[in-house]
Amino acid sequence: MFFVLAKVGYFVLRPLNFLILMLIGALAARLAGWGRLANVILTVAVVALTTLGFSPVPNGLISVLEDRFPRASADAPEPDVIIVLGGSIETMVSGTREGVLALGASAERLTDVAVLARRFPQARIVFTGGAADFIYQGGSEAAVARELFLSFGIAPERMRFEDKSRDTFENAVFTRALVPPKPGEVWWLVTSAFHMPRSIGVFRANGWAEARLVPYPVDYRSVGPRYRVLLEASAQHGFESAETAIREYIGLVAYRLSGRTRDLFPAP
Repeated sequence: MFFVLAKVGYFVLRPLNFLILMLIGALAARLAGWGRLANVILTVAVVALTTLGFSPVPNGLISVLEDRFPRASADAPEPDVIIVLGGSIETMVSGTREGVLALGASAERLTDVAVLARRFPQARIVFTGGAADFIYQGGSEAAVARELFLSFGIAPERMRFEDKSRDTFENAVFTRALVPPKPGEVWWLVTSAFHMPRSIGVFRANGWAEARLVPYPVDYRSVGPRYRVLLEASAQHGFESAETAIREYIGLVAYRLSGRTRDLFPAP
C-alpha cells in the first residue's frame, strides 16, 4: 500500500505536474466566472514556474542533500561488501526492446561499480533492485544489472542480486534477508548523492547495526558552491533538479512519519 500511495501521491505533487494542474484550475475558475481566483492561481503558477525553471533555487535544494554525506575518503576502511541500490535502469525500455540495456539518469550507480570492483578485488558486490515501475511489471533491474556487471568482467561468484524490492525501504529489508550483514563487516553503500541521506537512514533503522556503513555517493547533480548563485539557462534542467530534490524531501518526511527511518534528515 505504501508503494502505491507513494507513486500516486508523487504523480500529483511533482512540481511540473502540480503547476499544470494549477493552470488547469485557473482556466476552470475563469470559465466559472471567478476571475479574481483565476488571477491569483495564475500568478502563483507563473512565479513558481519561473523560480523552479530559471533561478538558483533548484540547485540549492539538491545541493543540501548532496553535501550531507561526503564520499568515502582515501583512508576509509576497505569494503567487505559493496552494495549498489537500484533506480538507475529503465526496466520498461530494457524489457520491451530485445538486447537493450537502457540506463537512466542515475547510471553512475552502476558504472562506478566497474571501478570499485577493480579497486577492491576482494569485495563482494550486491545489487538490490526489482521492478519499481507502477504500470510495467516485466523484468527487474537486477536482471539488467547482472548482464552489465558481467560485461565489466566481474566474476559471477563475487556477485549477489536481490530482485524483489521496489523502493529504498525494501532495498534494505530484502537485502538483509538475502545477505545478512555480519558483525564488523564494512559495507560501502553506492547510490546517488541526493538519495544518500534517506538511504543511510533506512539502512540504519532496518537491521544494519551489525555492519559498518560507509557512504559512497555518486551521480552528483548540483554544481559547486562558487556557481550556485547563477541563473539556470535551461528551464528543463531546472525542473529536473527541482523534481529530484522535492521528491527526496517528500520521501524523507514520509519515511520518518511511517517509521521507516529514525531521523528526519540523517547525518554522518
